[in-house]
Amino acid sequence: MIITRTPLRISFAGGGSDLPAFYEQEQGAVVSTAIDKYIYITVNPKFDHKIRASYSVTEIVDSVDELKHELIREALYLLDIRQGIEITSISDIPSQGTGLGSSSSYTVGLLNALYAYKGHMAGAERLADEACHIEIDRCRKPIGKQDQYIAAYGGLQYIRFNPDGSVFADPIICSSATRKRLESRLLLLYTGLTRSADGILAEQGQVTRSSEDKRASLRRMVSLAGELCEALGRDDIDAFGEILHAGWLEKRKLASSISNGQIDKWYERARAAGAIGGKLLGAGGGGFLLLYADPAHHTDIYRALPELQPTPFKFCPQGSKIIYVEEHGYKP
Repeated sequence: MIITRTPLRISFAGGGSDLPAFYEQEQGAVVSTAIDKYIYITVNPKFDHKIRASYSVTEIVDSVDELKHELIREALYLLDIRQGIEITSISDIPSQGTGLGSSSSYTVGLLNALYAYKGHMAGAERLADEACHIEIDRCRKPIGKQDQYIAAYGGLQYIRFNPDGSVFADPIICSSATRKRLESRLLLLYTGLTRSADGILAEQGQVTRSSEDKRASLRRMVSLAGELCEALGRDDIDAFGEILHAGWLEKRKLASSISNGQIDKWYERARAAGAIGGKLLGAGGGGFLLLYADPAHHTDIYRALPELQPTPFKFCPQGSKIIYVEEHGYKP
């Protein structure tokens, strides 16, 4: 049996510039961090040669071709595993439509487990690149690349997406005191709204290609990611809230479904209660609301948003890792 643990993520700035509609023309960039909320994948040989995949439903099939879960199916194809395997998963956070990158964390963790199952170790670059290949090329999802890379690498990263398709993931070097101060000022609240990111991202990709105004907003978001990276490198978080706010204002311009009246009201109430800035995580439309505020205002913000669920978290320094291996006496 193999068990992997792969972190979910929070993206602070630059989201949307990791879509090919943008980075194929000019470099995109994000600042993102892994957090201590995880997806666990278990892989185990199955004695009857069937394939069992258990997630929100359970599939038991005779061949890879029959699997309905496309990420599992394509990962098994990629690693040339055709039978006799059982795959299960558990997530710390609801796995659909929350904006924490769960789909890509799942894919990275699954690949990590399958490589270990075959007796190989895969590095972060390989896991991230192949997860992108599965989700974007094989499954044709209209998504970007940042989630796969932060899930594979972990930590607090400045990630750049280049027109030639390459990706540079560079850790942001700041003191542990700066990280703790930043953690203490961030609030994560679950809106209870879930949505499919695919439709929002598809719309965003289309308008990015056709609208210079949208590209200008993304350029500004890329610039904000650079500013945030430089500020953190100086151990300066004073402008963090303002950068989040500026990025959210730009992001809302990218697609009509990124925000709505209810989300705007929550954000306005949070700002009135002391939040300096914030954003919806992921593609938008629901999921988690991230806010930045002095700890002295946290209680007021919670009181202003009683319908939202606070979710404590910490930064996670590690990407996907194998946490358990038990040999069964034969090689798959």
